[in-house]
Amino acid sequence: MQTLSFIIILCFATLTNAAGLFEHKRGITDNIPSKDSVLYLTLDACDGRPNGYDVKLINFLRKERIKATLFLNYNWINANYEIARNLSKDPLFKIENHGAHHRPASLTGKSAYGIKGASSKEGLLSDILPNQEKIFALTGYKPTWFRAGTANYEDKAMQEILALGVKIAGFAINADYGASASKRTIEKSVAKARSGDIIIAHMNRPESETAAGLMSALIKMKSLGYRFEKLPD
Repeated sequence: MQTLSFIIILCFATLTNAAGLFEHKRGITDNIPSKDSVLYLTLDACDGRPNGYDVKLINFLRKERIKATLFLNYNWINANYEIARNLSKDPLFKIENHGAHHRPASLTGKSAYGIKGASSKEGLLSDILPNQEKIFALTGYKPTWFRAGTANYEDKAMQEILALGVKIAGFAINADYGASASKRTIEKSVAKARSGDIIIAHMNRPESETAAGLMSALIKMKSLGYRFEKLPD
């Protein structure tokens, strides 16, 4: 069943790329070159489960002193404002922009995973700018990174995002496949990470196996000499 879900994910990725949306392309940062053994854990809090909060995962990161960059969606922040405020004050974590509408970055209404993107520049900006302001009000700083819902981008939309002075956070390692992966699959995925890689997983699906998988996988990577850092400004 897990294999079938990966095939479905792969097919969707192929279809969306063929339609002019990309997960991996020049302009999207998947890896930050480093001579050190450093990895960048990023956790998305999407609006598909705005009330979901994986406290077990966050408590583990705090216990192990593992740094992470948290991509928070506008609606998730609204539903979890005190939690978000608490996270923003923790020096282990950095808060970045996961959009207001959680949709692919498009100017022409392209879709990814059944989610339709904006059909204009104004629509694209309405997914980015309100959450920039919300995170500024929450943290006192403007986010320097953006990750679109579905992590899919149209070329011209990418140009508009980069023109804002915001970097696009991609990923080299998809750890939990939208919080659908098993513990073992997460462990195998993270084990493939190499220095400078950005790892993507989710923090709003406590019912998933994401916490269990990351807890063992990250400890293993630490034992191999890797350290975890927040995405740089």
